[in-house]
Amino acid sequence: MSYETVRRATLAALAAAASIASTTSATAQAAGGIRYDGIPSGAYAVVAEVRAKPGKEDEMRKATLPLVAQVRQERNNLLYFLHEDRQAPGHFVFYEIFASRADFEAHNATPHVQAWFTRLPELADGGVKVVRMEILGNRPAP
Repeated sequence: MSYETVRRATLAALAAAASIASTTSATAQAAGGIRYDGIPSGAYAVVAEVRAKPGKEDEMRKATLPLVAQVRQERNNLLYFLHEDRQAPGHFVFYEIFASRADFEAHNATPHVQAWFTRLPELADGGVKVVRMEILGNRPAP
């Protein structure tokens, strides 16, 4: 392959990548992607962590992953992420923001979260540790 052929192929690949990146960004914004200014001061934030029992990491992951889509569909959920510690597989951390404490409590009462809680005795090494926080320094709550 000649230098010119490689150069043209590289330029075409870069142009395609730039086009995909701009389309992806526009799509995320059009889909209402998360914006910092959309989360009011006073919103109810939670960091929760749970550890799988030794040998139950895969089962815990399979039981927990479906929560992401379900919780994100809850009316007053503003943000919901599930993380897994890269250096300690089976150590899961949730980062959640709800419009209010009442919304967080309603979230915990949903059938999908209650079903997950019923699985914890067989899957988790201990219970869920929860830190409850308040969002500061953002726009005022409506």
